[in-house]
Formats: sequence, structure tokens, C-alpha cells
Amino acid sequence: MTSRLERLTEQRLASLERIRARGIDPYPRSYHPSHTVREAITTFEQQRESSADMSLAGRIMSKRSMGRMSFLDIRDSSGKIQLSLRYDLLGRERYELLQDIDIGDFIGAAGKLFRTKSGEVTLEVSDFAMLCKSLRPLPEKWHGLADVEKRYRQRYLDLIANEGSRNTFALRCKVITAIRSFLNEQGFMEVDTPVLQPHAGGALARPFVTHHHALDQDLYLRIALELHLKRLVVGGFDRVYEMGRVFRNEGISVRHNPEFTLLECYQAYSDYNDMMRLVEEMFVHVASEVLGTTKLARDGATIDLALPWQRLQLREAVKTHCGIDFEDYPDAASLRTRMVEMGMEVEPSKGRGRLIDELLSTFVEPNIMQPTFLLDYPVDMSPLAKRKQGDERFVERFEGFVAGMEVANAFTELNDPLEQRERFLRQQKERVADEEEEIADEDFLQALEYGMPPTGGLGMGIDRMVMLLTNQQSIREVVLFPQLKTRSE
Repeated sequence: MTSRLERLTEQRLASLERIRARGIDPYPRSYHPSHTVREAITTFEQQRESSADMSLAGRIMSKRSMGRMSFLDIRDSSGKIQLSLRYDLLGRERYELLQDIDIGDFIGAAGKLFRTKSGEVTLEVSDFAMLCKSLRPLPEKWHGLADVEKRYRQRYLDLIANEGSRNTFALRCKVITAIRSFLNEQGFMEVDTPVLQPHAGGALARPFVTHHHALDQDLYLRIALELHLKRLVVGGFDRVYEMGRVFRNEGISVRHNPEFTLLECYQAYSDYNDMMRLVEEMFVHVASEVLGTTKLARDGATIDLALPWQRLQLREAVKTHCGIDFEDYPDAASLRTRMVEMGMEVEPSKGRGRLIDELLSTFVEPNIMQPTFLLDYPVDMSPLAKRKQGDERFVERFEGFVAGMEVANAFTELNDPLEQRERFLRQQKERVADEEEEIADEDFLQALEYGMPPTGGLGMGIDRMVMLLTNQQSIREVVLFPQLKTRSE
């Protein structure tokens, strides 16, 4: 039995052939509208509804025919407008062509704007052109595209059907522009560093591995931007940043996609206190630019990004929320035993640093709603951070949290090359059986030996910032094409 989709597609193919039979190319090479929809409406209103000839182009979103008069709604990237098409103005041949034009097709239309009795700005069409014939029907008009998996797999349909999705990704673009503007005004220089790297360094994560045939060498898709950016600080660029894709071969969740957009920036002659101020000011700047406010609605609560953000010690936060003072457990075995006694399932291969991180993500992170910095992490959680003055069990590191979600991670960067080498080697020995291994990068260690000034470094997930500013619960709602398991057709 022929499906409804197949029948509709066959009807559209028949329409396509009739259009061609009229000598009309249904897929012309170009069309040059004089205005976008938004520009046309703005011009019309500014000129007090005195309209000159103009041309518009867009996708047909609705079609209503009433004998010798038809109305179409078309939409371009700037907005939607109604078209009025009359038999007496277009003539028989042009008007009858409308019978073979469907919702989803693209057309160009020329004419003058007027306002209907109901107050709607409308283009009275004196001529129109077929720009693209759509062979598949759009998602059901009144219900949009509700199938979540289909929205992710066929994002183009999601963008056509759901205004909310279009607004989310338009705002994402504004967020990235605002971040660049903020950092550029602070004197940072944007740079590009390699995606394919001989070592997977700068973070603790399982990498993706590929093979370069000409070099006959395995390479890693980068898991962080850090080590190359710090090489640039060694080379004399005092303030650098990069926004780029990084790749981690790990689990997929509402907050994790295997590839995501990461911002990292490094500022010479500064420490993690300077980075805290930078994060606060950046969030305020971006929210003010794209939303016009620092106050966000989230889970029924109001979150205020305004300065200053709360500052708490990590040790005290963990102790408050789960009752464990991790300094009472100096090694992985004793801490693991205590966590098991609490009923937690703990992987035997995890080191002490990753166990503490599990306590943080399980008990502390979900309970932080207002913007908060957690400060001073154990050395074994942060191999690239400088020890805290006065207490060498800890390093000068913070993570920023908002609405139960980590949004920033920063260090006073370790610039002692001998200590850095020793930490790398010690961690590699501890993680022999751990797939999430940070590999010592000999070239990076050599770069440190040439000298890197005191430096503050920051990493921040762009996707999570967009989730926060658009009140989305899943990272898949803010990544245009999230990773999904391939399915057989």
C-alpha cells in the first residue's frame, strides 16, 4: 500500500513536470530580492505606509486560495510576511501557476506593501518567480516537529518547523560574537591551534585516535586547547584565546556531546583570582548583550549573574553536602572504601583525584543554583595548576557553577618545568590501567623549560553557556548537529 508521504511526493513530482512543461525552470540559478522581510516591513512603517516597489524571497509556509484571490505566507531568515496574489493583477496564466506551487516551495515576489483591514502588512504581488520546488511535504503545520530524535537527526526540519529552535541558534551566534567582543576589548588575541595532535594532552579524557597515512603515524583529535596556547605565552603572546571544537571519546548525556565548543584563554602575569574576575565580567557582558539582563529564569527560580559571584572552598563544600572530608583519606584506596560504605558504586581504576571529582559531581554540583566559584583543589586533581601558597596539598584552581552545572574551569598555571615533568610522570604511573589518561607532551615540557611567565588560564564550555542563557536542559538543544548513533534505514 502506498504511504501518505509517497502519495504527496508523487503529487509534487507531477507538479514539477507541469511547471517544466510551461517552460519554467523550477530550480533557477539566482534571485536578488531588494529587501529582507524585516527590512521591508521596517521600511514600510518608517515611511508611514507609503510603499515603493520591492521584491522579497522565501519559503512558502502557508497557502490559502479563495477563487480569484490567494494568500501565501513566506519566510526568510529575518521573518515572515503575507503575500496577496490576485487573478486580475497577475493574469490567467500566472495565476493558474499557483495550482502547482506547494507549501515548502521557495518563490520570489515583487510588488508593493499595504496594510490589510486586519492590520497585517502584506505584499500585493505584481509578479513572482519559482525559485525551488520542494518534493517532500513539511512537518505538520499546527503541531510543528515534536519527535525529539527526528528534530536532532533532521535539524533542517526542526529549524523550518520550530521558531524556538531558530531563536536558540540565532542567540548562540550572538553569544559567540559577544564573547569575542569582550575578549578582544580586554586585549586578547584570537588564535588557531591544531586539531590533530601527536599527544592527547591538556585534560583528563579518552581521546579519539586516527591514522595519518602519509606520516604513517597515529594522531589524536584534541581533547583540550591548553598546551598549544601555553606554548604561545612562552613565545611572547601575553593574552591569547581560542574558541574551537574539542573531541572526547566518552559518554553521551544531556550535558555531554563527544564534540563540543570550548573557549580557552591565557593571560600572562595573572593568577586564578584574575580569571575569576574575567569569568564574572564575561558572563555579565554576554548576558547583557544578548538578553538585556543578568537575571535568568531556571527551574522556577531566578538566577542573577551580576557581580560578585559566591566563593566557596571545595573541601568545605564537599564536606557540607556529603559529610566527607577528603583530607581524612590521603589515598585512593581509603577514599574508595569510604565511598563504598556510603553505597556508591566506584570503579576500582579511579585515582584519588577522580574520586573527589565524583563526590563533587554527585553531591555538590546539583545543589549550586546561584553563580558560585569552588576554590582550591587537591594537587592530584589538577596536574597543570600551581600549588597554593601556604598549603601545598592544594592547587590554585577554581570551577564556576551556575544552575547545577559547571560552566568554567581555571588555574594559576604551573610554570615550574621540573615540577610539571614530575607530576606528569607520577600521574602516568598511577593511570596505567585508566583509559582517561593525560599523556606527557615532551615538546610542551621543553617549551616550559624556556620559561613561561606567571599565567592564569581559563576553560569554558560555550554550549553550556548557551544552555544557561536559553534555559535549555539538554546540550543537544544548543548543538546544531549533535552526535547520534547511526541507524539503518
